[in-house]
Amino acid sequence: MASQGEHHYTVKTVWTGAEQGPARDYKSYSRAYRSEIAGKPPIDGSADPAFRGDPARHNPEDLLVASLSACHMLWYLHLCAVKGVTVTAYEDSAEGTMVAEPHNGRFTEVVLHPVVTITPDSDAEAAEALHERAHAECFVSNSVNFPVRWAAKIVKAEAPAA
Repeated sequence: MASQGEHHYTVKTVWTGAEQGPARDYKSYSRAYRSEIAGKPPIDGSADPAFRGDPARHNPEDLLVASLSACHMLWYLHLCAVKGVTVTAYEDSAEGTMVAEPHNGRFTEVVLHPVVTITPDSDAEAAEALHERAHAECFVSNSVNFPVRWAAKIVKAEAPAA
């Protein structure tokens, strides 16, 4: 069960693109950055390529979609374990939609597409239903102002040959 109370997260973000020169005009400066979290590997990022970023680096939009996908998965696995649904594999191909307007932009939705493999003796209906609860429990999806939907596929693993 989740710990009650307040939790704090500290991230230091450094504009590493400054090494390539100052931000004098929109077209000329590097969008490269590094996010650092104590005790963890750094994340080298950039803007989305549509906004003059480096396509080889993670961008904030990618990371938002990844956060929603990972949070849902972690809650789902927890709930399955508690309810006796044995998950042997989980893979999600999440998709986010953002609308960019002249002076701003916003996400309009994220759709998760988890494919969940469960043991032959696990309840597929329960496995399906637990996605609703995982969504309700996910801290990240509870924090965004756009819909997060899912289209899950439950697969029963093959029973071992006798």
